[in-house]
Amino acid sequence: MQVMDGVKTRLAIYDLDKTVTRRPTYTPFLLHAARTRGVWRLFLLPFVMVTLALYATRLISRGRLKEMNHALLIGRALPPAEAATLAESFAEQTLAHNILPQARARIAADKTAGYRLVLATASYAFYAGAIGRALGFDDIIGTLTRSDTAGALLAQIDEQNCYGTAKLEMIEAWMARQGFARDDCHIRFYSDHVSDAPCLCWADEGFATNAHAPLVALAAQRGWTLFDWR
Repeated sequence: MQVMDGVKTRLAIYDLDKTVTRRPTYTPFLLHAARTRGVWRLFLLPFVMVTLALYATRLISRGRLKEMNHALLIGRALPPAEAATLAESFAEQTLAHNILPQARARIAADKTAGYRLVLATASYAFYAGAIGRALGFDDIIGTLTRSDTAGALLAQIDEQNCYGTAKLEMIEAWMARQGFARDDCHIRFYSDHVSDAPCLCWADEGFATNAHAPLVALAAQRGWTLFDWR
């Protein structure tokens, strides 16, 4: 992307859960999918608790936790048409009940100011994309799932879980594909969680948004702006 007349490309990159939304979306999406695909899947919730215990004791990674709960509550293979329908119906619920009004206002303000809006989230891209597009985001970066030969989404993460340092790596890879040189961009980054510290440090403007205590403390050290939209 070329810099025109010394004006840098403007990117406003937002986390999703508890930054734009009031509450996380991942578990609600799993439950929505389970109820929609077959209520009997809710009887597998005790096994979900087992996976959470395994994660809490560091016997499995965050990514593996996602894969196991995906298999339990969504299924090992989700046909593409059904995945799209689930994503759209969940996005409708999220937009109606789980978007912070001040987040909507800030997104609109960044758009008006000429920022390209990017949603970068650890949530699955296939459902986060439906939410992001409805909110006016131009691009979605999220956790990808592998597909089988029929295009069905599998309960397997494709490459990286979009979390922590991996999120920054995925943003940088997206920028490279788009032809955006870092030095030619002015970047804003919004997040509620200290796991996004790599992205906040890398951005030109860091906004600790609806931040939990560890991020509030780090923001004070780093001089990041605090927003509370809750």
